[in-house]
Amino acid sequence: MKIVLAIISFVALIGAILWWVAAPDWEPAITSIVLFGALLAQIFTSDEIKTKLKLSHKSGKNSHSYQAGGNQTIADNKKIQKAGDGSQQMQANSMVVHVGIDEKRAREVFQEMNLQLRKEYTEEALNIANARVLEFENSLMPKMEQVDGALDAFSDPSFQLLLVEAQKTAASTERPQDYDLLSELLVHRFQKGENRNARAGISLAVEIVDKISNEALLGLTVTHAVNCFLPLSGDIYQGLDTLNNLFGKIIHEPLPRGHDWLDHLDILNTVRLNTLGSMKKVQQYYPEVLSGYVDAGIEKDSENHAKAIEILNNNALPRNLLVDHSFNSGFQRICIPYRSSLNKISLNQPVIREGRLIIIPVKLTDEQIKAVNSIYDLYSQDGNLKNSNVDLFMKEWDKRPSLNALKEWWDDIPFGLTITAVGKVLAHSNAQRCDKNLPPLD
Repeated sequence: MKIVLAIISFVALIGAILWWVAAPDWEPAITSIVLFGALLAQIFTSDEIKTKLKLSHKSGKNSHSYQAGGNQTIADNKKIQKAGDGSQQMQANSMVVHVGIDEKRAREVFQEMNLQLRKEYTEEALNIANARVLEFENSLMPKMEQVDGALDAFSDPSFQLLLVEAQKTAASTERPQDYDLLSELLVHRFQKGENRNARAGISLAVEIVDKISNEALLGLTVTHAVNCFLPLSGDIYQGLDTLNNLFGKIIHEPLPRGHDWLDHLDILNTVRLNTLGSMKKVQQYYPEVLSGYVDAGIEKDSENHAKAIEILNNNALPRNLLVDHSFNSGFQRICIPYRSSLNKISLNQPVIREGRLIIIPVKLTDEQIKAVNSIYDLYSQDGNLKNSNVDLFMKEWDKRPSLNALKEWWDDIPFGLTITAVGKVLAHSNAQRCDKNLPPLD
């Protein structure tokens, strides 16, 4: 309808102009001007007319062009596209194009967030703050770049707010290791971004990095490591060596003594203290969590040993799944650190790939796991044998300097403590700072 009215206005305008030419006077001139204005108004206020306009543009090779005479919807039942050489086409009923963030843009975001802090410092303090924040940036960026998709977190508003808090903490701390610790926390924030409990713990941990003392952080980290990290090797000596190496990296200075470090952690809400309780001693705790090392096993050439061999044969399991017990040569044991690790056992299977023989690990089937569990049930329940194994286990423990230092310190902790969510995040990030091979926090 509006197109028809526009045509009528156009015809009337032509007539008014011809009248004006034939009889120059004010009346035809005013009529022409009014009709011309009305025609323009109809054109620029009508979507129907605008979409009929011819849109034209040019683009060079390897370019992308988009054009519409109004609101554009890519949703045509008949989707036909043509393109020349070197061009790229995209077509969909509904299309969203995501543009990722590279390291350059991530650093720009980092600096944009830092601008918010600069007004909070005097000129003298600003130079110190900038130097510290720069160290934090140089620690953070390589870590984020190594994690797939982590740089995209810089476009997340909640991550940006946490980044500002981390920059504040970095500007406030004089300890170089705190920059690495803050970096680990932000990487952990990306990895656990969907978990609100983890996010809350990380946010609070970022705020106290510059407040926690060196000795309190060390004590917290070692306590967390005792609770969370166990060796995977079924070999007793290798397992103890793994623990010794881990605590050798974490215990980089004398461990804290007395009550002050515990009170400090309690104030920062990283632990809950139980002054009426106590911690299990090392000689009780580790033989329990590493029971596969100290359980008695199956006596060789006994009836139960014959049953175990039969179970292995019936389930296509190798005989070397049973190994001689390191603490009692007359017994054999399954080569695992603890019983619940049975489902982690894998068998080496030879295969030929590209004309070469290689060995690949193959996990046990559910039936094979049940079979191995039934072998574990055949272990001797002789308490004296197990106690003897525990004594030999602790002798091996004491031969390793870091484990011996851990035992002396741990057994001297005056009362019980439980690490909070904030403490776990902080301690785990610090442990990963000390040993890059540690797995992320679950």
